Amino acid sequence: MRTSLLVALTLTVLAGCTSGSALEASDPSDNPAATDLTDALLTERSPTCAEHAAAYFARATDVGEGVTYTANVSVTTDGTTCTIASNAIPNHDFNATGHFATPVSEQDQAYTVVVTPAFAAAPTPISLDYDDAVFLNGVKLDLLAAGCYGVGNGHIGCHDLGTPYRYDPMGTQTFGADEHHAHTQPDGTYHYHGNPKALFDETDSGVPSPVIGFAADGFPIFGSYFDDGTTVRKAQSSYQLKTGTRDGGPGGAYDGTFVDDWAYTEGAGDLDACNGMTVDGVYGYYVTDAYPHVIGCFMGTPHASFRKGGF
Repeated sequence: MRTSLLVALTLTVLAGCTSGSALEASDPSDNPAATDLTDALLTERSPTCAEHAAAYFARATDVGEGVTYTANVSVTTDGTTCTIASNAIPNHDFNATGHFATPVSEQDQAYTVVVTPAFAAAPTPISLDYDDAVFLNGVKLDLLAAGCYGVGNGHIGCHDLGTPYRYDPMGTQTFGADEHHAHTQPDGTYHYHGNPKALFDETDSGVPSPVIGFAADGFPIFGSYFDDGTTVRKAQSSYQLKTGTRDGGPGGAYDGTFVDDWAYTEGAGDLDACNGMTVDGVYGYYVTDAYPHVIGCFMGTPHASFRKGGF
C-alpha cells in the first residue's frame, strides 16, 4: 500500500462509527490491511493511477431501504496498467432521496486504465456503448441516459445517439437519482450521472481538488477546484445553454433538461470540449456545476474493459 495515499487520505467518519463501534472492532473487508474509506475525502493529486494502488473497504447504508452494505475496492497495477475492481457499492450512504427502479445489488466489476495515457488523433465521443469512468470508491460514471423525448416512456430504449432530445439525468428529476446524482441500472448496479457529491471537499477551502477517479482513456478526473495561477477556484465548463426555444420536439425554452440544450463555445470557460484542461503539465477532466458535468468526450482512447456488455 502506497504511503503517499495513506498520508493524503482524510477520513471523515460518520457519527455512528466512532471509537469502539462495530465497524472499527471488526474489519468487514476480505483484506485486513484494507483502509477504511467510509465517507473519505481524498487529497492526493497524483495523476498516475499506480500511485493510488491500495485496498479499501467502507460501510454504506441504503437509507431508503434501511440496508447496510460493505464496499470493497482494490486498485492494483502491473506498471503498465491499473485495475480498479470493486463490488460497486459506494463509500457513503445513499438513496435518501432517490427513487430507484431496481434495488441496489453488489457486482463483480473491474476496469483497467493505462498508467501513461496519451492523446488520440481526435477525441472519441462518449456513448452508450462504454462506461465513462470509475471513481476511486469503485463506483462507475455513466453519463448518458438511454432515454429520449418521444421514445417509449422517455427513460429507456433510446440507443441511437442521433436521436434528438436525449434527456440529461442531471437536468431532470425524472430518473430517480439520489442525493449523489446516482441511481441503479436494471441489474442493480449503482452508478453516477455527474458530480458524485463525494470524495472531494466541495467547499472553497483554497486547496486544489484531488484526483477522484480515472476516465476510460486513463486520464485523471479531478474535483472542481484548480489553481489558475492567481487563485484557487472552480473550473468552469465551456458549454452554454442555447438561447431561444426548441424547434419541435418538446418545445419550450432551452433549460438543460436535454443534452441538446447545450452547445460548446470555445473559450467560454476554462475547459475544452471534453471538459478537461492541462494544469502544471497534467491533463485531466474536472467536475463542473454545468454540463457536461465530468466528461464531454475522451481525449485518449477508451480501454476495452469499459465497454458495456450490451443492452
